Amino acid sequence: MSRSLGVLAALILTLVPSVLAADAAPASPEALRKLASDYYRWRNERYPVVSSDQGLHTWDDRLTDWSAAAVKVRREHAAAVLSQVHALKTDGWAKDDRIDAALFRAQLEGVVLFDRFLSFPETNPLIYVEECSNGIFSLLKKDYAPAKTRALAAAARLEKMPDLLRDGRKNLTRPVALYARLAIESARAMDGLFKDSLMTLAGDLTAAERRRLVAARDGALAALRSFADLLETDLSKMVAFAPMGEANYNELLRRAYLLPIDAKELAILGEAELVRFRALEALLADPSMADPDPARAANVPKDQEAFLKAYESRQAEMIRFLTGKRLVTLPPSLGAFRIRQLPEAFKPTSPGGFMNAPGLYDKDSGGFYFIPT
Repeated sequence: MSRSLGVLAALILTLVPSVLAADAAPASPEALRKLASDYYRWRNERYPVVSSDQGLHTWDDRLTDWSAAAVKVRREHAAAVLSQVHALKTDGWAKDDRIDAALFRAQLEGVVLFDRFLSFPETNPLIYVEECSNGIFSLLKKDYAPAKTRALAAAARLEKMPDLLRDGRKNLTRPVALYARLAIESARAMDGLFKDSLMTLAGDLTAAERRRLVAARDGALAALRSFADLLETDLSKMVAFAPMGEANYNELLRRAYLLPIDAKELAILGEAELVRFRALEALLADPSMADPDPARAANVPKDQEAFLKAYESRQAEMIRFLTGKRLVTLPPSLGAFRIRQLPEAFKPTSPGGFMNAPGLYDKDSGGFYFIPT
């Protein structure tokens, strides 16, 4: 058998089970749990960078396959599993099992609806740049394995980035200018993450391994710069950003978030919460405590390192307040929460920083809050 025929046969054998399974809905809670477990295993392997970020490091040397064929297979598989869940007859099930079915269906609805309303593979260049940045960042933020192990995984991912970005260019049939500008900024800010942060893992590499890592890093950075340059050249021809629309958003609220309200009612709730918290600030013993102006602090940190340490030290103060006032019980499993500087590559899309809680599969319970300088 020729290689091409062998590949085709393997692909058909891979797809047949999911096609056949789409015709038969789970008939029991046990069958539903098996369907969900199979889906999660499939999802984790198809999105290896997300898995790394969640503390599952089985595929640390891979990136997501963003070829058009792979995108199509993932879309069809998610839709097929959702069809099975929609066909469930849960009337006779126990309450907890019916809730499980509703939650799993909502998760799948979110995957399918977001893709339908936003079509990011075709519209958003940022998803390809973020695959590169998160692909490395997810290997750096925790010492889950020896530095050498993580450095070699990073080298393997870096080597795959030029092909990934080429696939991204092919997919972007209707790129949105706003997303493209963010992708350009992020791609051109990658040097610090790839050169400074990543190379802290290179200490135990052999000379040959280090050369491989440096060559892969430089090739990935060159591909990212080329990707940004091509986006910038095409900016004037790109479509303007447009929201998904109120009707689509209402559908998302109802089907993916299981909320019995629409967009207008959600906005009213948000406005009411804003007023409520401003009123609570006025009730503080010292209302100036709500003032975000750093000049009000008794000691202004002298540099970035002192600022990060001061920010992190406030946790002890908050925990003492919570426990001293008996406001909430903190579980003993609660891990340390570290404050770290936000890498430049993430600043275009997270100018105020972001929280990184422990991942679903993390073996330690520590978390991070990444803040800009």
